[in-house]
Amino acid sequence: MELQTLTYLVVGATFGLYIGIAIWARAGSTKEFYVAGGGIHPVANGMATAADWMSAASFISMAGMIAFMGYGGSVFLMGWTGGFVLLALLLAPYLRKFGKFTVPEFIGDRFYSRTARIVAVICLIVASVTYVIGQMKGIGVAFSRFLEVSYDAGLFIGMAIVFFYAVLGGMKGITYTQIAQYCVLILAYTIPAIFISLNLTGNPFPQLGLGSTLVGTDTFLLDRLDQVVMELGWAEYTTSARLNMTNMFAYTLSLMIGTAGLPHVIIRFFTVPKVADARTSAGWALVFIAILYTTAPAVAGMARLNLMSTIEPSPGQHLAYDDRPAWFKNWEKTGLLQFEDKNGDGLIQYTADLTTNEMVKVDNDIMVLANPEIAKLPNWVIALVAAGGLAAALSTAAGLLLAISSAISHDLLKGVFMPGITEKQELMASRIAMAAAIAMAGYLGFNPPDFAAGTVALAFGLAASSIFPALMMGIFSHRVTKEGAIAGMIAGLCVTLLYVFQHKGIMFIADTSFLGDMAPNWFLGIEPNAFGAVGAIINFAVAAGVSKVTAEPPEDIRRMVENIRVPSGAIATQDH
Repeated sequence: MELQTLTYLVVGATFGLYIGIAIWARAGSTKEFYVAGGGIHPVANGMATAADWMSAASFISMAGMIAFMGYGGSVFLMGWTGGFVLLALLLAPYLRKFGKFTVPEFIGDRFYSRTARIVAVICLIVASVTYVIGQMKGIGVAFSRFLEVSYDAGLFIGMAIVFFYAVLGGMKGITYTQIAQYCVLILAYTIPAIFISLNLTGNPFPQLGLGSTLVGTDTFLLDRLDQVVMELGWAEYTTSARLNMTNMFAYTLSLMIGTAGLPHVIIRFFTVPKVADARTSAGWALVFIAILYTTAPAVAGMARLNLMSTIEPSPGQHLAYDDRPAWFKNWEKTGLLQFEDKNGDGLIQYTADLTTNEMVKVDNDIMVLANPEIAKLPNWVIALVAAGGLAAALSTAAGLLLAISSAISHDLLKGVFMPGITEKQELMASRIAMAAAIAMAGYLGFNPPDFAAGTVALAFGLAASSIFPALMMGIFSHRVTKEGAIAGMIAGLCVTLLYVFQHKGIMFIADTSFLGDMAPNWFLGIEPNAFGAVGAIINFAVAAGVSKVTAEPPEDIRRMVENIRVPSGAIATQDH
């Protein structure tokens, strides 16, 4: 069966599954809409959390970034997985014990201030909107390539699917849909990796295949990859690192604490029955995430080797442009792969020298999606990858949109401006807010702003600089005041945004060596996507300083903070 027909069948079947689950899991109350009724099993919630967390960035972009950054790409593996450890140990059980629906609600209650709640809503929306732009781009790219529709048409279809199961089912529908989406995306990621590992090394485990010898030789795969990239002028794959030590530390820290502060992940820990289940759920999420994250380095290395070996079979031997394979032609149509015949000889020269390199664009995002085609895998595998990429983008988009809509309906409308509305009215407001959030996300997908179009790492920096410090201080310090928390969140968010806007023209570049004296303009050499760590430090410092010169929190707030930190069962009042 031809590829396009198979792709329509596989993607259509998964969409039918998502819609069927949404109809079955329709939310009938605000508790079901916001936290799926609070009765999700920890293992199921761990799987849904993994899907919520592993966005188009994890599925499509991460291996591509590692493929071109080499060793330096480990920053994403360390930052994104390390953040879940912080979340499991420092935030999830305490927030679940507090027992409220949303992050802004916790901040508003802990810092005894409607203003703090409103500021938290603003921070949440800024971070979530920035993140959702990347998901919408991923949906459009995957549709335009595999279903051969326009980017705009693909984005409309994705919006319609999310609208149906998110507006109808809320968190309840999203949770069960994300469980299905996890199964789709993890199969779509690991099956091609197993095939390619077997083809290259004879080892069915990609994680082990990366360190194995190539079939029929005594040469290790990574040694061969080092040889190939160095012959063409690039630095050694296994030792090259684009980031200096300060930048790498800041980048890793920003991704870690940004992960722990992202609201669409945190809200998932309110869906389990008990406090202990929140930590268990985080542990299972790490297990499910690790399956993909331990496979990603192998996918990256093998994809880079296949790509280089196809275009440049050996130094001095160039592929004729007229003889380019079908996958090359397919990806040229998307604009993510571009060739320019600089010397007019009709041959493709792919080197590290920008003056002679004729592959003028090889987008990171093609590596995972094009990898099965480059490796000449069966069409059903390629179709499965398309479904997996869409599942990853849709699952995270739904979680982000729910976080945005609940912030608007529950935290602003019910919590601040119209506290007297009924549950039925609030549920209707939640669905309207969800529809509005989807419309806004779609608009930004069609018209992505310059500062956010290149990466979702910025969203982690914004969450790191605004939400994470407020949560940490709210849980572990009873001395931080409402004035301190508000000033800290505003300072952290504003400083990070100002730094990003100042340097938006040179964000997330794979090699900064050609920037000349531009890169040193970065504060301590820290690039914009890593600046969330500095913003977080500023947030902590401002909050602590302002708290010292303002009146201490009321006694009932100090008791609430102490109660949150006491292990469940040690005192009479547990969840409240």
